[in-house]
Amino acid sequence: MSRIAASAPAGGALALLLGSLALLAAGCGGGRVKDWQVGGLGTTLTQIQHRARSEGKLDLVVRPGFPTNLPVAAFTRQTGCEVTTRTATSVDLVDSKATKGSDGVLVAGDAMLRLIDKGMVAPVNFDLVPGYRDVVEALKGRLFDTVEGTGYAVPQGRAANLELFRTDYLPSDTSSWAPIWSPSLKGRISIYDDPIFIADAALYLETTRPSLRITNPYELDGKQFAVAIRLLRRQRQIIGEYWNTATIKEQVASFASGQSLVGTTWPRQVALLEAEQPPVAVTAVKPSEGATGWADAWMISSKAKHPNCTYLWLDYVVSPEANARVAELFREAPSNTRACEFTTDAGYCDAVHAQDEEWWKDVHLWTVPQKNCGAARGDVCKSYDDWRKAWVALRTGRPE
Repeated sequence: MSRIAASAPAGGALALLLGSLALLAAGCGGGRVKDWQVGGLGTTLTQIQHRARSEGKLDLVVRPGFPTNLPVAAFTRQTGCEVTTRTATSVDLVDSKATKGSDGVLVAGDAMLRLIDKGMVAPVNFDLVPGYRDVVEALKGRLFDTVEGTGYAVPQGRAANLELFRTDYLPSDTSSWAPIWSPSLKGRISIYDDPIFIADAALYLETTRPSLRITNPYELDGKQFAVAIRLLRRQRQIIGEYWNTATIKEQVASFASGQSLVGTTWPRQVALLEAEQPPVAVTAVKPSEGATGWADAWMISSKAKHPNCTYLWLDYVVSPEANARVAELFREAPSNTRACEFTTDAGYCDAVHAQDEEWWKDVHLWTVPQKNCGAARGDVCKSYDDWRKAWVALRTGRPE
């Protein structure tokens, strides 16, 4: 996997931002923040530029598992904002301690709505982020980062959760999720340890149990949810390892050694395995049933201490050059439609299907499960709290 030095030049989009800032007012309220105004943001172009220089700092938090060696050198030179990047102290980014003191946070769709509902992040004024114009349309205004037509995030990239398997044990043309549920592979299966994995069970049931009428793996009523949990409890008896954002290297090691033969994974682990010497006989696919996946995005804290630097960062990081480099760090498809011109690997965007919208049609990006399933169904679905409680019970061996 490519490792990028902190030297990405992206001055064009930044200059556009500095030339387009309008009057802003300070202040934010309690609960869900419904206005894009953040306290301390300049009210004129001169103020924004001056205040960013005066602030001189930007504190960023990234979700666990995401690299912290972001390409920040050019940004600092252009803005005067020194960037500190740290990993959240908890996989649950809605835990305020995990992101305490941050100006901006990089999160995935399984956390965005919870951050919004708790008032921890502010809406984004996309008029002040010129680079947003070049973001792939499929990532704009999604249910996982937009409430009542108001957007709260600037997309960084997207990726699918893939099926990884050893080709010296499983047929190289494997194209179904069936192996991760198969008792014949007991003890050799590697699965993501998170409540959001319930959606993967639901997606499999959508094909294998059509009578359940599952149409969205994140919108499960009581019956659909119960069947998914039963499937996961049976799977628990045959799991060899559960992995999470803190144990990515351990999953790589288990496949390299042959302890794990099949499982769910991210493109980052695939790249690490491909770089092993000698090469590991593995491949990763998006199975015929489709896949879950995620979109990473930057959000601005509703209590940002350096709001001017933060807005400049939102535009910088979504510019083609910087977006390409950050996407390569985590092995995901960049969000900017022009980023593929700037990847260090000429074949990178083809490998991650960055511009192949047909490929993404059956990738269900993470979102926070809600009780309300929409006008057609009403409040019949299981909420994220239900998912979390069920997952904890499953992992600890407690009864349903």
